[in-house]
Amino acid sequence: MSRHDAPAAPLSPQAQARRTSAQGRRELLVVDGYNVIFKGGRYASLMDEDADDPFVRARELLISDVAAYAHGRYDAVVVFDAAGNVSPERPNLSRAGIGVIFSARGETADDVIERLVTGARLQPREVSVVTSDNTIRATVGGVPVTRISSDVLVHDVGEMNADMRRACEERGHQRLTLADRLDPRTRARLDALLGRG
Repeated sequence: MSRHDAPAAPLSPQAQARRTSAQGRRELLVVDGYNVIFKGGRYASLMDEDADDPFVRARELLISDVAAYAHGRYDAVVVFDAAGNVSPERPNLSRAGIGVIFSARGETADDVIERLVTGARLQPREVSVVTSDNTIRATVGGVPVTRISSDVLVHDVGEMNADMRRACEERGHQRLTLADRLDPRTRARLDALLGRG
């Protein structure tokens, strides 16, 4: 059995302890949204260059994927560089159980990430930042955080989705009732006896 066939193992007590601070807070996962979108074909393929907002579908899929990835393990925030374009259509609200932040006018996504990381470290709280941006790596480099490459997140989300598809397929092949478990000839005899033939 390969590691891809095995069900996801629950977090070990040590891993869970690392993801939870002394105050009982889960580790903060901060994702540089557009950095991941441009790294992963899964998201970039959804960009519509002719639309007023070419990233809307890619953003929604990324938010959904990060929510599934973080579920029960992290408190997650996805940061998008909005260049001051926060609006009723793009509010800074939690969605799918995770924070979504569009940077304000005069502020970059890097600025927001730096502020989140610094704030979390003052609490104190474990922090992971998902980015492949060298500027952000340098920014958070002076703070003890875990840095995760965008490629790693994209790969892990792909593995998670593949595991989910396999589980759904296996569940589809399960026989759920006694009648479903009977071989076809025995089932036909039973149906005849019961007048269902």
